[in-house]
Amino acid sequence: MGPMIVEFGLGTSLRRGSYTEAAARAVRAALWRNSINLAEYMGVAKEDMRIAVHIGCAQPELVDVSVLADVFPYGATAFQIRKGGLDVARPEGTGAPTVMAQAALVVSVEKSDD
Repeated sequence: MGPMIVEFGLGTSLRRGSYTEAAARAVRAALWRNSINLAEYMGVAKEDMRIAVHIGCAQPELVDVSVLADVFPYGATAFQIRKGGLDVARPEGTGAPTVMAQAALVVSVEKSDD
């Protein structure tokens, strides 16, 4: 089946300037914003869910996808990390910027026509 749910999240790394942590927080925000029982509703196992994970941040090459994969409790994930998000310079002009990342999770399931 095609995409059934799209969830969005915003994550930040306020002090460390970590693109991975900002992305992970965005994923968590998208995952836990709503409690949707899609797998149960569709009569499939949670492991059968397919989750396309889209991340936008200013320096996508600095995101560790293996850390993001560990955030998901089940389902098969595929990641696309792209340039986006926002870096905000610190007011004092020194140190790592505040990093903002966005996540979009597109969830689908595979269901046989039994």
